[in-house]
Amino acid sequence: MSQTSDEQSHPRGGSADAPWQVREVSRRIGDWIGRLGRVWIEGQIAEITIRPGQGLSFLTLRDSTAEVSLQIAAPRAVIEAAGAPLTDGTQVVVNAGIEWWERRGEIRLKAFHIRPVGLGELLAVIETRRRLLAAEGLFDEERKRPLPFLPRRVGLICGRSSAAMTDVIENARRRWPAVEFEVREVPVQGPDSAVAVRAAVTELDRIPEVDVIVITRGGGSFEDLLPFSDESLLRAVAAAFTPVVSAIGHEEDSPLLDLVADVRASTPTDAARRIVPDVREQRAGVRDARDRIRARVVGRLAADERSLAVVRTHPALRNPQALLSERVRIISDLRQRGRSAVSVRIRHEFVAAGGRRAELMALSPQGTLDRGFAVVRRLDGARVISRSDQLIENERVTVRLASGSFLADVTHIEHDEPSPTTTEDN
Repeated sequence: MSQTSDEQSHPRGGSADAPWQVREVSRRIGDWIGRLGRVWIEGQIAEITIRPGQGLSFLTLRDSTAEVSLQIAAPRAVIEAAGAPLTDGTQVVVNAGIEWWERRGEIRLKAFHIRPVGLGELLAVIETRRRLLAAEGLFDEERKRPLPFLPRRVGLICGRSSAAMTDVIENARRRWPAVEFEVREVPVQGPDSAVAVRAAVTELDRIPEVDVIVITRGGGSFEDLLPFSDESLLRAVAAAFTPVVSAIGHEEDSPLLDLVADVRASTPTDAARRIVPDVREQRAGVRDARDRIRARVVGRLAADERSLAVVRTHPALRNPQALLSERVRIISDLRQRGRSAVSVRIRHEFVAAGGRRAELMALSPQGTLDRGFAVVRRLDGARVISRSDQLIENERVTVRLASGSFLADVTHIEHDEPSPTTTEDN
């Protein structure tokens, strides 16, 4: 019999005309799941339910780094063969197989073997985690933030009504009475503690007034402190913008939170000492600083007074008038000497000028005329007659005397014998 087109396109899933029955689908799903086989699973028991008189117990297995969980059914014999009591928070390794419940159409994990993880195995897991986070730089000192000198508000993550909360708050207020707290009380032990602490860190980191976050709890066993080595919590602390102080357990306790936190406090009391200053120490410091400033000011004033006393002994300041009188005398003397020098120089120059004047008067034509000589010129005045051969009889000439002049007519001319050195003018 030939197949229709729908049957050819869905050869393994029936067709609209010939669908599979529910039981057939359920059986086929069961066959496919059954081929997956068994798996080994590691996780932390978040919740375990053991029902007396029933053959199956149920436990919820949670991943240590993510909010993922699995429901696992375990026969009573498997629970009893675990070798140790199974409680909430126990780290276990489970060998389980995947089963298909045909009647309910559900997938269920069934445990065939449960083995609690021992201390050595937990330490190995934590060491592997420590190396991984260290390689990523989450423990580097360069990324750690300094604590504020005086925080506006302190975020405190602690157990409900715990002694650690009381220690931090009371010791901090004893050191600085005005300190304010933003408290988040969360589970600090058990399978839900890491998730709760991480959520509190994220919440407090978003509050602007919170300047520092303290995560604290009292001491406990290694298993009790495991949540504070949870990878998701460590990454949340590393990503926070607010400085984080780790105060988990006692001095000998060392969860990985101590390495990723910005400051590690050995105890809750030590955390209180680190987050706020001591008001008595600060007051004492202010007093000491004030005393040192006062001593320096007094010392400076005393030194200035001594310097001023030395300056006041100087003659110029002891008797300023005497210094001025001396300067007045010097200036008066210089002025007198200047006047004398100027007077002598004027007299000398006056005498020299008189001599020069006499020389000039002696050499001037007027001097010659004053001695009785005269200057003869023709009437046109263009030429001075210095020899008799320059005259013409009956010529009228002008005669210039030392004072005044007159006209003369030439009536007679006498010629002297020329000297050997005399030449005629042209």
